[in-house]
Amino acid sequence: MDLTLCTIVKNEETTLSRTLDSVKGVVDEIVVVDTGSRDRTREIARESGARVYDFEWCDDFAAARNESLKHAQGDWILVLDADEVLVPEIVPLLKQAIKSDRLLLINLIRQEIGASQSPYSLVSRLFRNRPGIRFSRPYHAMVDDSVAEILQRQPEWKIASLPNVAIWHSGYHKDAIAAKSKFQKAQAAMERYITYYPNDAYACSKLGALYVESGQLGRGINLLTKGLTDAAIDDSIVYELNYHLGIAYGQQQQFVKAKEHYQLAINTKVFPALKLGAYNNLGNLLKDEGDLPAAEKAYKAALKIDPNFATGHYNLGLTLKASGNLADAIAYYRQAIKIDPQHAEAHQNLAVALLKIGKMPESLAEFKRAIALHQHRRPFEAERLRRGLQEMGLM
Repeated sequence: MDLTLCTIVKNEETTLSRTLDSVKGVVDEIVVVDTGSRDRTREIARESGARVYDFEWCDDFAAARNESLKHAQGDWILVLDADEVLVPEIVPLLKQAIKSDRLLLINLIRQEIGASQSPYSLVSRLFRNRPGIRFSRPYHAMVDDSVAEILQRQPEWKIASLPNVAIWHSGYHKDAIAAKSKFQKAQAAMERYITYYPNDAYACSKLGALYVESGQLGRGINLLTKGLTDAAIDDSIVYELNYHLGIAYGQQQQFVKAKEHYQLAINTKVFPALKLGAYNNLGNLLKDEGDLPAAEKAYKAALKIDPNFATGHYNLGLTLKASGNLADAIAYYRQAIKIDPQHAEAHQNLAVALLKIGKMPESLAEFKRAIALHQHRRPFEAERLRRGLQEMGLM
């Protein structure tokens, strides 16, 4: 089965090569739709063997993505953005899946590198190339609506999900978001959309989450709550609505409501990896309230889903330290660092725990690592640590 990569771009010269390199030997053709680049994006795409088409940007991601589909000749479509790469380990599973004569759409797990909240999402980025499948919605464009219409007429088609991470997405780094004004573009597009579809639960979820992220908590809560009144929504949207309500109420210090919504999110029947954010945030609330056994249970539930969840190991270490269990806390800090060596807070808290049990040389080494890591992102914290160690006579 031939596979086409479809991507839309604008000024992506710094990242596009990495994306296209990740699909070499996997896809049979590459279609790139450029929406107005002023750098070397087009040249880089052509150097990688892509066919490049121009499309005038109209504040509608679905329209741009549908333009790319017009030029695709493969039997299947894979969609990646220029801040995403295909994970090499998923390729055998992907190639096997598209051999099926019954699958219409294959959902892929995307790991959100640098995300401050949920580390995983499920995205509909692998599907058959057929006229009825088209993207909809101006932001967070997806093919799900058109696929649902096909399934109503032809229920013999099936949808599946690959079980392992398929896409690494780096677009949630704060500097990347700021550089591309992602929040502003997303909010503008979704506000236009919801004017025409005010009761759309998906739109309520996405725009409500954007409002919460930008500190407009009241507007966000109103939209997210409205979305939950739609009895026809699927569990993935129910999860998102409750998850973001948990965040919003937590920021308002309405902790009872926050915990209720995180638990409702956890109770939904969605892919387990998607629940990591809810488990982690619920654990944080419980830890801050002093309910350490319940917090430990929440973090361990997250780690059962994903043993490589560095934040979960770190937070479990904090909880065990607060319980007085320094030995196990140290073990979890070390595991967090093993997974994410750049985790400054894990190095710092490991240093404190080692100091408490009298392992001075090891503690000092970890403090120095923490200071070096903080220096790049939180120089004030690096200086505070440095002064504290000097006052203690350790530096």
